[in-house]
Amino acid sequence: MNDITKITHITKTTETGGTVVVLNTGAVIGPEAEAMLQALHSRSIGGIKSHLDVLGKRGAEKFMSTYYVGYGHKSIGDLGSASIFVEGISMLAAKAIQNWPLYSGQESSTRYIDFAEQPFMDPLGTDDSRRILETWRSFYLRGVTELQPLLAARFPREESEDEATYTKAINARAFDIMRSFLPAGATTNLAWHSNLRQFADKILELRHHPLEEVRTVTAGIEEALLEAFPNSFSPKRYEETERYNEQASREVTYFHDPDPAEFEVFNDTVDRTLLAEYQELLSLRPPKTELPKAIAECGTIGFRFLLDFGSFRDIQRHRAVTQRMPLLTTELGFAEWYLEELGMSDALRSDAEKLIKEQKKQVEALNTSPEIAQYYTAMGFNTTNRLVGGLPALVYLAELRATRFVHPTLRKRALQMMDALDERFKESGLVLHRDPDPDRFDIKRGEHDIVDRSSTKT
Repeated sequence: MNDITKITHITKTTETGGTVVVLNTGAVIGPEAEAMLQALHSRSIGGIKSHLDVLGKRGAEKFMSTYYVGYGHKSIGDLGSASIFVEGISMLAAKAIQNWPLYSGQESSTRYIDFAEQPFMDPLGTDDSRRILETWRSFYLRGVTELQPLLAARFPREESEDEATYTKAINARAFDIMRSFLPAGATTNLAWHSNLRQFADKILELRHHPLEEVRTVTAGIEEALLEAFPNSFSPKRYEETERYNEQASREVTYFHDPDPAEFEVFNDTVDRTLLAEYQELLSLRPPKTELPKAIAECGTIGFRFLLDFGSFRDIQRHRAVTQRMPLLTTELGFAEWYLEELGMSDALRSDAEKLIKEQKKQVEALNTSPEIAQYYTAMGFNTTNRLVGGLPALVYLAELRATRFVHPTLRKRALQMMDALDERFKESGLVLHRDPDPDRFDIKRGEHDIVDRSSTKT
């Protein structure tokens, strides 16, 4: 089919107003057929031509329903993949879907969403809850408008700098400051690309999530996938498995440290004797090059730290480390960096401090569960975080996030990680590559965009 606008995609609407779309690429050989071909290829040396003949005569339906679903040959599900687009869900639901080491996809950046009109998820639906959300929205919009000229005065454009790129960088800085006042109930969109097996495994976990929104979105995803790939998914439930996953969801979905640490190393199991075998590789690694994954066999290091929820959304992208999903509360205060940045305007900072204090009281007065209260809590509030990984994953994370192009509240933690790694493993030969001026304002931040250049003159 040449006209992609006429391709039919499986679309479902969730009870909470979200939308789930399973993308149909229009290919003749779809994910289920592709999985069948690869599975046959692993059991016969007849060649792909013979397997295509079998596919043409029999189709993939019976094969997938029998071997993948019926016999439980889960590896067959790894051989076919699909893309789904989930729209109109809260930041909290997006993080729940992305809280998965095998997640591949993208979420809408807060810098590219017009929050003047963007819906906020309001599970309580009361006048008080709505007022909290709209109060956050009003201050966010005010701040973005007032900060832009103040930032331009603080970081004046140099003659050699492109004006359009400079303007984008200034706007990005304003958005990076004011995102802290957006409630976690603000809605967003995400794309999720996965193989069929991983979709099924993650759905099994998500359908017992503490948040009703996540459960209803998961039901929509499952329904859409069942319709799109009826021979690869089954509505069948196993009671013992469901009970266990429900218990696990209650106990481990959210992390809230009763004894929070500003920043500390809480665990170091790295075997220095084993690590010595890699000394040359540790010392010779050039910039922008990853350590061999094999070094992870030496052990792990853990970090505990405070981080605002807005920046947690950034660090959660690192799937190679294990990190808990923090519970967003008002208990640990508002990250100070945002208030310092608002200090460019005495009135704006003063009003922000009053707003945070009043909004905290209003959120507490909702008298709801801690999980639901997250929807009404601004993303600038601190959360407790626990992160564990091997050296290859941690070095990659620290170096990538300790640069001038990263949000300052996350950059601070990444720099602390680098210092801790340097202190512990310098004698083992570990060399870390640092940004020489990580706090410098760099307009290249304005180039971090996806632009339609089809109409650009050359």
